[in-house]
Parts: sequence; C-alpha cells; structure tokens
Amino acid sequence: MTNRWKPGATVAAIIEQHGKFLLVEEHTPDGLRLNNPAGHLDEGETLTQACIRETLEETMYRFAPTSLIGIYMSRFIRPNQGEQAAQDITFLRFAFCGTLGLLEPGRTLDKGIVRTLWLTPQEIRDNVGRMRSPMVLRCMEDYLAGQRLPLSVIFTDPSVLLGQQHSGGL
Repeated sequence: MTNRWKPGATVAAIIEQHGKFLLVEEHTPDGLRLNNPAGHLDEGETLTQACIRETLEETMYRFAPTSLIGIYMSRFIRPNQGEQAAQDITFLRFAFCGTLGLLEPGRTLDKGIVRTLWLTPQEIRDNVGRMRSPMVLRCMEDYLAGQRLPLSVIFTDPSVLLGQQHSGGL
C-alpha cells in the first residue's frame, strides 16, 4: 500500500469584540507563539463542533460559530530538532467567526496555553513574527474585509458522526 498525503485538518475561531481580537499565547516546538483559538478536528465531530470545543478548551469561553470566514492551506517545514528529523507539515484550516459566550467557571486553559489576550488589528500586524502561522493574520484580514460564508456551505455526512464507513470513495 502506498502512503497517502494527508494535510492536518484544523479549525480556528476569529473572535472580535470592541475592535480587538481574542488570541491565545501558547507553547509550541518553536517557542512561545500567538494563535487564534484553534486546533485539530477530532474523529467523530463536525467542523463547527471542533471549533466550539477548541475555543472552550483554549479560552474557557463558550463560542457559537455563525459564519465560515474561509478555508486556508499552509505548508510549514520544521527543521531538525535534536534527534527528531525535519517535518514537512501541511495544514488545512477552516476559520469561523461567531458569538462569544460566557466564561465557563471552573475550567482551566488547555495544556500548553499560557494565557488569552485581546489585541487590536494593528497590534496583531505589529507582532506577525510572533504568530504561530501566517494564517492568523490572513484570517483576521479576511474577517475585517467582511468575508463570510453561511454555515450551510458545510455538509457533514451522518457517517462521520456515527463512525460508519461507506464502501466507496469520494
């Protein structure tokens, strides 16, 4: 059997209130970086469910996606680190905007998240070198430009949620 190329599917919440955007500061293999509340799509969940979960885990806030801002692809090569070989990683990001809910009492920030912070668009632009990915800035700029797609453009077959498999491909 041949290896199949599989980009990592991720989700991100682009959250703006009063002219500032909610970001997280997190530990990464490349040091302390800024990112949108974001993370990987887990087996058995929809894209919007993943975004709700990741936002809660990383910020302790409830989040309700209302629109898809865009779909982004980025390639990243991490050089050798000690005995670990270089990594060639491609991410496919689905970025959502929506409504930020209440802080959930009793929760703690996800492992690796140092803190949450609110930054203006200019502060984000000024700190582009601290961003985990170029997609952080691009998603914000697309949001500010008014780019929105209805959530109805996303379809998840029930087999994803039920763990069923179809016999065919796409």
